[in-house]
Amino acid sequence: MALGTATASYEPRFDCGRLCLDLLATTHPEEQLHSVERLRAWIAGAGCVPPGTQLVGTDVSWLVDFRELRDHIGQTVRWEPRLDPRFFEVALARINAFARAATPAPRAVRTADGTLVRSLDGVPGRAGLLAVVARDAVELLTDPVACASLRQCAGDNCPIVYVDTSRGRRRRWCSSETCGNRERVARHRRRAALARA
Repeated sequence: MALGTATASYEPRFDCGRLCLDLLATTHPEEQLHSVERLRAWIAGAGCVPPGTQLVGTDVSWLVDFRELRDHIGQTVRWEPRLDPRFFEVALARINAFARAATPAPRAVRTADGTLVRSLDGVPGRAGLLAVVARDAVELLTDPVACASLRQCAGDNCPIVYVDTSRGRRRRWCSSETCGNRERVARHRRRAALARA
């Protein structure tokens, strides 16, 4: 890296197959929800609110709650039967608690050119937006087909969990362009090293 060059700022991913898993992906390759501004960008990018929606009153408490929900989602989707079930039950109870809040009500609004766009009936609050993500987690956890399609990326040190919707359900990586490419390069280097030896 050249001197004076800033480190890369990682963009949020929205390719895990579920909103709640996209929130979970904000921990990799480094913490992405490190500021209120980044949380606002994630909420908008994830489609939790229509484009241009103002998020009024966002502060550090929003960041704390979204990270807490993210941790609980991670505990439930990564839970294995050999682990202490109490951790799963606590995480599930917190997800259910977040899901109880009223979510922002959508409405159709006509624009100046006559097209209809989605808007929200009122200002979205923290509890309502957390409920949107928590309800997606509830939907995922109670859908046996989706749960059977959950995969952990096979890439080295990649914690991304995604829903495998590929034909034959044989997808191995969260992204063929990143983790898949790294694996192919590593495999090529191993073969080349063996050929030289």
